[in-house]
Amino acid sequence: MNDTDIAPNIVASLDPAAAADSLLNERAPDIAEILKGQDPAFAARVLEHLPLDRAIEILDQPELDNAPEILAAVKPDSTAALLTGMSADRAADALRELEEPDRSNLLAVLEPEARDMLRRLLAYPEDTAGAIMTTEFVSVPATWTIAEVLHHIRMVERTRETVYAVYVLDPIRHTLIDAVSLRRLIAGDPHANVLTVAPKRKPVAISPLASRDEATRLIAKYNLLAVPVVDPKGHVLGIVTVDDVIDTIVRRSTEEVQRFGGVEALEEPYLRIRFWEMIRKRAGWLCVLFLSEMLTASAMQTFEAELEKAIVLTLFIPLIMSSGGNSGSQATSLLIRALALGELRLRDWWRVAVRELPTGLVLGTTLGAIGFLRITLWQQLGFYDYGEHWMLIGLTVAAALVGIVTFGSMAGSLLPFILRGIGFDPASASAPFVATLVDVTGLVIYFGVASIILRGTLL
Repeated sequence: MNDTDIAPNIVASLDPAAAADSLLNERAPDIAEILKGQDPAFAARVLEHLPLDRAIEILDQPELDNAPEILAAVKPDSTAALLTGMSADRAADALRELEEPDRSNLLAVLEPEARDMLRRLLAYPEDTAGAIMTTEFVSVPATWTIAEVLHHIRMVERTRETVYAVYVLDPIRHTLIDAVSLRRLIAGDPHANVLTVAPKRKPVAISPLASRDEATRLIAKYNLLAVPVVDPKGHVLGIVTVDDVIDTIVRRSTEEVQRFGGVEALEEPYLRIRFWEMIRKRAGWLCVLFLSEMLTASAMQTFEAELEKAIVLTLFIPLIMSSGGNSGSQATSLLIRALALGELRLRDWWRVAVRELPTGLVLGTTLGAIGFLRITLWQQLGFYDYGEHWMLIGLTVAAALVGIVTFGSMAGSLLPFILRGIGFDPASASAPFVATLVDVTGLVIYFGVASIILRGTLL
């Protein structure tokens, strides 16, 4: 939902020129929210009727997730101006999402300098800092005074995405020496050298091939608004800004939430994705998990004789299976998050195991005590008669819960390490696989415990 009074369906009912006129004075994020729900060809015509600076501002909005399709539908005589005016990282993101020949067609209309710059950005893998950096930053030689730096900022400000900081370079080698915040420059003596207000420490920088997660970690750790991206020689290639990181976090969180439920990440908003594409994204994992869950039926068939003798045991199967799955999902959620934040590495698996084992035992004992108390209350208050061996049944449920919750915690905490170790995204299937694994193993533990405790009585 957007915060403007203009409804998307009203905009769609207008011709492009009238739609552009009605949107002219709206905020860029609100216009982006409206246009992302329109046909790309119509949205392209609307942008063509807006002033160039407004159209560029709208295309730069992360909310406009159909920007690639809109750009592909823009008339060729407008494309070059729009792409050149957009922030470099946003333009590269849009081009990256386009298929050929649309991508090459858009690049072909650009001036050689802009085209080469975008191709360099497109050459970086999608999940790297280089892929999300912008090349529009302010850099100055270390020989300049603060007055010269501030004058330069005033001259180039409109052509830069942001001026959070100014990057001071060696005047001969053009390598990064330091980063000076705009606040320090404003407060400094105009006649003093720019390095006099620079912090007396090595600047934080990142490689273009470092992961986006590493860029996020550095910005969060050092409370930065931007981090410079440098090559092995120390030349500044671009900067990753805090808004780039926020966009990445939102996108990554969305993908992880989808994968955590056993669904392939959706490249488009839910209401825009095609029906058969939705089926393809969901059917694969659903079939795999269904086949895995068939092992549950096989496990129950193995204990068919025990079920016939003590039908009362079936009453607690949902309780047993859900408790193990819940404990496993808890551990998986915690570990996936810790791995994503870099709090844990693959070699830390044994430390996690040592921690989760007593945790699982305590949690299982707690649930087991509650389960035993529940059976006791129901028996004593007359809500249900479990028979003369009700206490043994209570002990069976309690002991099984200890084993199943402990196993669920261990499986849920170690499976992300296993998936990461063999090259899979831990978020892609950890929770569904943990649930399936614990369901099958839980039944085996439950009936194994029952066969020991109830032998000679119900079994």
